[in-house]
Amino acid sequence: MTKYITVIGLEVHAELKTKSKAFCSCSTEFGGVPNTHVCPVCLGMPGALPSLNKQVVEFAIRAGLALNCEIKVFNKFDRKNYFYPDLSKNYQISQYDKPICKHGHIDINLDGSEKRIGITRIHMEEDAGKLVHNGATISSSSSSSVDYNRAGVPLIEIVSEPDMRSAEEARAYLENLKAILEYIDVCDCKMQEGSLRCDANISIMPEGATKFGTRAEIKNLNSFRALVRAIDYEVERQKAVLEKGEEVVQETRTWDDTAGVTKSMRSKEEAHDYRYFAEPDLLPVELDEAWIERVRAELPELPAQRQARLMQDFGLPKYDASIIVATKAMAEYFDEAVKTTQDAKGIANWLLGDVSAYLNNEGITISEFNVTPAHLAELVNLTKEGVLSSKLAKKVFAEMLKADKAPKTFVKELGLEQVSDESAIIKLVEETLAENPQSVADFKAGKERAIGFLVGQIMKKSKGKANPEIVQKLLREALG
Repeated sequence: MTKYITVIGLEVHAELKTKSKAFCSCSTEFGGVPNTHVCPVCLGMPGALPSLNKQVVEFAIRAGLALNCEIKVFNKFDRKNYFYPDLSKNYQISQYDKPICKHGHIDINLDGSEKRIGITRIHMEEDAGKLVHNGATISSSSSSSVDYNRAGVPLIEIVSEPDMRSAEEARAYLENLKAILEYIDVCDCKMQEGSLRCDANISIMPEGATKFGTRAEIKNLNSFRALVRAIDYEVERQKAVLEKGEEVVQETRTWDDTAGVTKSMRSKEEAHDYRYFAEPDLLPVELDEAWIERVRAELPELPAQRQARLMQDFGLPKYDASIIVATKAMAEYFDEAVKTTQDAKGIANWLLGDVSAYLNNEGITISEFNVTPAHLAELVNLTKEGVLSSKLAKKVFAEMLKADKAPKTFVKELGLEQVSDESAIIKLVEETLAENPQSVADFKAGKERAIGFLVGQIMKKSKGKANPEIVQKLLREALG
């Protein structure tokens, strides 16, 4: 069987966090009663004229700078003409030949190897409405309703170069892009609400070939899992087509998450099919260099910069730092927690361990976590100071999940203070040795495992409160 190279490019649509729509004053709030956040402008009524929202332009500049793009001081809007039920005007206001941003990049790290993924362009446009299907998917529905609340919501479309060669590279690119958009606060990136979604252009070509194969575009992937599964399926589908001696057809396909397959929707349109022309109701956008430089100066610390700082200032391993900075909220939680503890690695261990496990089990984010950074830092301090063993700290943590009170409060209420008084522990050691002569004999005969049994018996006697390190030390001393 022929070996193939996978070629992937992503078109990512990010809804901007403006209060009003791109060209009118209607609300952009998610989840309103269908067709209530609408007006003659976003519904495309005859004679209604658009007026550009300045915040949309600023957010596009901010995104372009964060993604290493050239900002084009002269750009313009165009009409993208097509007929679809969710497009009330039968055209979309977008940007075609003169977008606001061009030639950027994102660096990804996969299995320790770094790779740069090019960004072709970023352009501003308005969103279409939303089709509400009466079945599970568009292909299985006999009818659909249209909600135009989303029509006119401002978007930026971020178009990558076809530089990705696997589903995992595409996932890493989208994860990094999502983190950057969150950090610069231009998009809430709630993929489940559709505020961040992507189309994947996928083709394959035989190893050694220089010309890309015919691509299929998979529309509206709204989760990382869906992105990976859709790419993997589509690659295998195209391989099967070629191995049968047939040709891959250029088309738009949809992803059926339940069935785990892509399905054909329509033949893929080319640019000329949209009959682009300059939007006659909007003037070209001419940016002031001073405005661009102000936005540049106001850019926050980005994920890569934050990761470098956590490694340098707190000595965190690269892996720990990369996971913490992957979401803005987690990074901010860490920074707040380390203000009241010297044990940054202890905070990282909790965040990557028990805290992340709890968040995953509950299906919530760190923003919804009820334990404050200060209280988690206090728990780390109590462990470092020897007041709590790691086992007892987990018990306190479990109580903190029920009620966000200071860890010291739970330690007192439950009587969980770790015993580090050697005079109290030596009594437990003597009792245990007297009760277990066979284990003592086994240890003296060279069976090292016997010490573990004896430590366990002492910890049981202390109800888990004895300091394990002191128990080990005193036990070995008593055994000579």
